[in-house]
Amino acid sequence: MKKILMGKIADKIIDTNLGMEKGESLLIVTEPEKLSIAEVIAASAVRKDIEPVISIMMPREYDSSEPPEIIASAMKSSDAFLSVVGKSITHTNAVKDAIANGSRGLVLTQFSEDMMIHGGMECDFEIQAPLCKKISSILEAGSEFHLTTQLGTDLKFNAKGRRGNALYCMVEEGQFSTAPTIEANVSPIEGTAQGKIVADASVPYIGIGLLSEQIELEVKDGFITEISGGSQAKRLEENLASMNDPNVYNIAELGIGLNPKCRFIGLMLEDEGVFGSCHIGIGTRINLGGELKAACHYDVIMTKPTIVVDGKEILRDGEVLVEV
Repeated sequence: MKKILMGKIADKIIDTNLGMEKGESLLIVTEPEKLSIAEVIAASAVRKDIEPVISIMMPREYDSSEPPEIIASAMKSSDAFLSVVGKSITHTNAVKDAIANGSRGLVLTQFSEDMMIHGGMECDFEIQAPLCKKISSILEAGSEFHLTTQLGTDLKFNAKGRRGNALYCMVEEGQFSTAPTIEANVSPIEGTAQGKIVADASVPYIGIGLLSEQIELEVKDGFITEISGGSQAKRLEENLASMNDPNVYNIAELGIGLNPKCRFIGLMLEDEGVFGSCHIGIGTRINLGGELKAACHYDVIMTKPTIVVDGKEILRDGEVLVEV
């Protein structure tokens, strides 16, 4: 029964999110446990005279690890690709190279069958796109950023000259987006982030998910220097240390969630999209702006942020102040 219900979102992915046309080729990169989702989307493609190819790979050990070279090559030659995986391949050279070669991609990391029926994918992406683009343009034009929350987040950084990224779940040639998160993001200039991050909502990686306790991260000269909290903070601290890569502590991203249909469920691309939330990405940044590559990319998510760009508030306690 679930596969029948999943068909509606599968059609939406083909028609609206990827904007595919008859005769195009679609590569679906997936893992064994996500195969049911890949098959429903492939069936939708067949009905629309689009040729699907499903490539099944073994799950990567870490988020942001590269897929096998044979899959990376197929991504480059596709008209469009989907990443239906548990461990993210979003922040990889494979995605970067495929986009540069003219493909277009949609990332469905950590998708569940339920997410193919309810939640963020029910959003009207066309209606939300203008706000996402507007906030992205503000981030791109900005230099001095200041993020605070009532729980103690107080982070400043500079992003002058960095591009703003508008991810609103619809892509054209040479573009990629995550889904169902709608977000505008920007990547700080290396070494400029200073202050403190207090995550209270979610860290949807390595089995942490929804937070039962705050995680506090001290930041100096662009890198996390200390992680504190309870058992969930300890798990994050130990996992990052196990990478043996100093770049995993890099402050890579400020992202603002803009999907009114998303809700906190402990899964990455649903949690990051919650309207009025924000996340700080840590680790690799190669598909956000800048060239720093790390062994992973994680996001720590907080609620009710206040964000000031060059002295002007764009969010206040989670309320979006930007008008389209």
